[in-house]
Amino acid sequence: MRAMEKELHYRWETGFFPEKTSIESIYFGGGTPSLLEPGEVVRLLERCSKWFDTSSLGEVTLEANPDDLTWEKIVGLRDAGVNRLSIGVQSFFDEDLRWMNRAHRAEEAEAAIRLAQENGIENITADLIYGFPLLSDQKWERNIQTMTGLGIPHISAYSMTVEPKTALGTWVRRGQESPMDEDQAARQFEWLMQRLEEKGYEHYEISNWAIPGREAAHNGNYWKGNKYLGIGPSAHSFDGNSRYWNVANNSKYIKSLQDSGLPAAEQEILSTADRFNEYIMTSLRTSWGLDLNWVRRTFEPEYWQPLKAGLRTFEKQGLVREKDPDPTTEQAESSSDQAESTPGAFVLTQAGKLLADRIASDLFYA
Repeated sequence: MRAMEKELHYRWETGFFPEKTSIESIYFGGGTPSLLEPGEVVRLLERCSKWFDTSSLGEVTLEANPDDLTWEKIVGLRDAGVNRLSIGVQSFFDEDLRWMNRAHRAEEAEAAIRLAQENGIENITADLIYGFPLLSDQKWERNIQTMTGLGIPHISAYSMTVEPKTALGTWVRRGQESPMDEDQAARQFEWLMQRLEEKGYEHYEISNWAIPGREAAHNGNYWKGNKYLGIGPSAHSFDGNSRYWNVANNSKYIKSLQDSGLPAAEQEILSTADRFNEYIMTSLRTSWGLDLNWVRRTFEPEYWQPLKAGLRTFEKQGLVREKDPDPTTEQAESSSDQAESTPGAFVLTQAGKLLADRIASDLFYA
């Protein structure tokens, strides 16, 4: 805690954000922030308000394990200033949770959600995982029904992936666990899109659905390429041109701030190609889409001309479609731009959402 406060002061002192920048959202994420006591949350929020302009702060989210959310913890977090909870549900079946090595039980997840709603935190996001061997289509339907039945305004869902250096990766490699089934994952993703649309949720990002008006403000800033500041071990920051990430080791992080007042961190200065490719990756995942007008104003023709051709190819394949141009979007001024029909924004179709990463990578500038 003391080291994080030191880093927060250092970032303010060195002007990571310009002096009058308003902080619109704060997110307690990574690791298990629900282990924090409410008083510790208050302490960090007070430091944020002391050193940064939080007068426009609207969303304060804290990630929580269901088994941490007692009545006392929820009320304490609410009174500390947390107004949104991200609850790691994953599944409402105990056998699935045991297989994922989760500490909570299914009934604890449901109870935590109801307890938060009853005590003034109705702005909740919860996550589900699909595409793993234990999850039959019938169980997946039950998970969706339970989640929507609880009246949660924001739902995230992710396909199970096998990382090589994890226990699951080792078991799959040795044949002790079945590999993930891509057809199952695709089928369950399509079913999820259909069911949530029927329930009135908008699919505003490839892994996120929200009742209109309840989209995640904080995550939206990542997807739109805005600046963000991360504090703590392994935290990432982005200043518009460079990305920074702190050392992941807790002891090394603390020692660096004790010894020098600076966090041990690495920096990557993004090239033009990096910024172009990141915009493609993030914008195509969203409902507002990839704005080709903005790309043409921001990058040289060698970037946007192949992109435009690639988008038209995927459009013919039924994987992307062009939205109507936004009348508020600034139009290019040159006569050559005016002489040519200017496309608006491109978004993925339902079929395209199943191939989002492949489509994005095919459009990257190499």
